[in-house]
Amino acid sequence: MIKRFILLLVCFTVVFGVFLPQDIGLAANGTVTIAENTVNVRNGPSLSYQLVKQVKKGEKFTIIKEQGDWIQIQLSAAKTGWVANWVITKTTNGTTTTGSGSSNKKSAEANTDQLRVRSGPGTNFRIIGYLNKGQAVSVTDDNENWVKIAAGFEEGWVAREYLDFNNKSTTTSKEENNKKSIDTGFVTDTLNVRNEPSTTGSIIGKLAKGTSISIYSKKNNWIEIKYSNQSAWISADYVQMGTENQQTNPVNGTIGTVTASNLSVRSDSSLNSAIVGSITKGQKFTILDEKNNWFKIEYTPGNFGWAAGWYFNKDKATTPELAKDSKVTILHNGTNIRKDPTVQSNVLLRANEGESFQISSVKNDWYEITLPNGTKGFIAGWLVTTNGTGPGINKQGAEAYLRSKTIVIDPGHGGIDNGATGAGGTLEKELTLRTAYLLSDKLKAAGANVFLTRSSDSFLPLPSRVRLASVHQSDAFISLHYDSNLNRSVRGMTGFYYHSYQKKLAEYVYNSTNAQTRLKSRGVRTGDFHVVRENQRQAVLMELGYLSNSAEEMTLTSGQFQENAATGIYNGLARYFKDK
Repeated sequence: MIKRFILLLVCFTVVFGVFLPQDIGLAANGTVTIAENTVNVRNGPSLSYQLVKQVKKGEKFTIIKEQGDWIQIQLSAAKTGWVANWVITKTTNGTTTTGSGSSNKKSAEANTDQLRVRSGPGTNFRIIGYLNKGQAVSVTDDNENWVKIAAGFEEGWVAREYLDFNNKSTTTSKEENNKKSIDTGFVTDTLNVRNEPSTTGSIIGKLAKGTSISIYSKKNNWIEIKYSNQSAWISADYVQMGTENQQTNPVNGTIGTVTASNLSVRSDSSLNSAIVGSITKGQKFTILDEKNNWFKIEYTPGNFGWAAGWYFNKDKATTPELAKDSKVTILHNGTNIRKDPTVQSNVLLRANEGESFQISSVKNDWYEITLPNGTKGFIAGWLVTTNGTGPGINKQGAEAYLRSKTIVIDPGHGGIDNGATGAGGTLEKELTLRTAYLLSDKLKAAGANVFLTRSSDSFLPLPSRVRLASVHQSDAFISLHYDSNLNRSVRGMTGFYYHSYQKKLAEYVYNSTNAQTRLKSRGVRTGDFHVVRENQRQAVLMELGYLSNSAEEMTLTSGQFQENAATGIYNGLARYFKDK
């Protein structure tokens, strides 16, 4: 008994002697308490660094050190992270300070005119206003592609690349901080990013087709951009100047109904333009032109002006007449053409990538097309591209179908389980978490209840992941993964389900995501994976591409692909709930 007591006393002394000094040393630096509902913790002292965890209001952490506007905190015994000092309260030597950052430490300003502010982080969210170049805003939240801001009208989201931040890392030069973009553009084909304006420069990344860019300077036939928060160069041959999705688009006589009680008509398509008239709720006008979601109308006989398009409902019955060249082109092999505009309808024909069909009409999210034998069939709008001047599928309004739905997002692997390792060293566990954060932000903005099985680099057993779907009574469980194969030429995306009742969800999510990202389609199939096999809720496991393929790895890690993947899953969920 005495020996046991002595042994316990020795152990206690060793533990006390080893760990107490460390705790005292850390405590001397003080603690922080999270002051906002959800706060992003990053792996470096700047908004440009990758997220490592999201923490909640009221959580407390020990301070390790401070750098500029950022504080390094102890997240766990072996993990640290950085948090902005304007979203915490700090306690040092018994003194508590709130929002220790100065008022301009969480601000930014628009670097382009007519910058669209949206209700959520994605182009599929409705436009709620505009910012003009130089207009200052407060930053309240962000992810790698979108920033949540507070402006004069309300809170909203804008594309990160069109903001210049005032809270730059202290390691960034003053000259770089003050550098402003001189123009904007978008990439017309997959494009190498180099460290200098020459084909001999080292390739430091790739940009996908359609990626929007801010241009900082031009040298010979090269354009300077920002890539991973540093100066980089791309060939001007593959860049089209201007902003693709802010071009003027004629509307060809569509009728719009005013939804605001009293709406100003202005001399131009801007909130800064002079007011030339007003219109009232319920009035109908022919939309003569559309620019940046402003509608040109004849508000009184002989008088023309512009009104905010987000206060109009377009009448579906007045869709413009189809032109003779209006066609759809199939994106993937084996695409179903159905008898009626629903996924439950009989399949009339399976079409392959590149085949084109004449459009007869549009019904909700479906195109009615003419088949080679002269009969009519229907193809889902998210499985095709269109040419000619035919009407497009309206992808707005997804929020209505996602609101109050409970979604559990499962970022595969984590902690001691790295998952697949890419040809260039990318860890699957990190990439799944990036995708999960982007998807979570979109779903939350739509009013969904979102739960992540892990929100940091932590290990969670498979049964525990499935249990969360049951505990939260989820409407959908989305497990995110990236694939690997010894044959490094293998590429493409695959969707998996196990139970027959999960097939419909898998098809909707997969088809939408694959169409959005345009990766090689490997289809939807049954898979004996624990998180879908043991799941009694609706569930799908998405393998979003092959990290073992070096070219595909570069695509998968790009911000554009991550945005497209999250958008595709978001749209797929909305369509699933809409048709359920």
